[in-house]
Amino acid sequence: MEHGETLAWLREEDEASLQELWTRADSARREHVGDEVHLRGLVEIGNCCRRTCAYCGLNAGNSKIMRYRMSEDEILAAVGQAVSYGYGTVVLQSGEDPALDAAAVSRLIKRIKSETNLAITLSLGEWEDDILAQWKQAGADRYLLRFETSDPELFEKIHPSLPGVRSDRLALLRRLRGMGYEIGSGVMVGIPGQTYEMLARDLATIRDLDLDMIGLGPFLFHPDTAMGHGDIPFAQEGEQVPNTELMTYKTLALARIVCPEANIPSTTALATLNRESGRELGLQRGANVVMPNVTPVNYRSLYQIYPGKACLNETADVCNLCMKGRIESIGRKIGIGRGDSPRYLSAACGR
Repeated sequence: MEHGETLAWLREEDEASLQELWTRADSARREHVGDEVHLRGLVEIGNCCRRTCAYCGLNAGNSKIMRYRMSEDEILAAVGQAVSYGYGTVVLQSGEDPALDAAAVSRLIKRIKSETNLAITLSLGEWEDDILAQWKQAGADRYLLRFETSDPELFEKIHPSLPGVRSDRLALLRRLRGMGYEIGSGVMVGIPGQTYEMLARDLATIRDLDLDMIGLGPFLFHPDTAMGHGDIPFAQEGEQVPNTELMTYKTLALARIVCPEANIPSTTALATLNRESGRELGLQRGANVVMPNVTPVNYRSLYQIYPGKACLNETADVCNLCMKGRIESIGRKIGIGRGDSPRYLSAACGR
């Protein structure tokens, strides 16, 4: 898809015209990844973070939240629930914990691999190459690291670098692929300062990275962040991308078209904007994955990147039944097995 066409779709508001985009995206999804919807059990293992990101409620400067780290036994109990529900993947997610013990993470990965058949996705932030390689060697399968925006100036505003270390997530994603990981990344839609041109370039970056997993969601304000305080200005009128449900669907659909073999979740953030049918509409406009939460309820309310998150007080049992019911209600099938991306599998066959 050419840059001009991407821009035109991002700006399109006509409902009848957008139906063509939804149809194209859903057809690409059906042709390349099929009708199965794969479920990934999400475990939010801790909310401690060394970063001061302008959009995230877990940022190191937020003194209003109670910090936690799940024990290994608590994590394994949550993983056990994912197994009991028939999920093929567990996603271990946390803030970029300054006290993270790389060896302990390796031991945890090895235990999960020795006791289950699950694929393991890590979403733990930016770490040194030797640590990331150690986790891959321990048995981790996938790494999720959203680049948020491909615009360097905006990225530095919303994701300030650590002292003496400048972030380059695009380069890190390429190195992760070289280590053998399935790589996942994506952007926020409607970040203050994000223009339509920037978002079109983000989609080109997603295409150029040829991602295995694509995570897209609307930017949602958190009051205890720099963005919540209004410290990051909006783009000029007519150029600022809105953080709406519709804009998120458009971006999701375009991501499916430019990376047809990727796994793309219909996110909790979409469900937060539209609790009645946000997930289903995402699945009908290009997505093929959902991520039911198996984090213990007592920790869920403490893991708030943004406030008012959907499913915050649901138990893992309730979340499992709800997700499966939503999938079946739109005529789709529950995925079986790991659900690796076709792009990754075809590349692995060529190695």
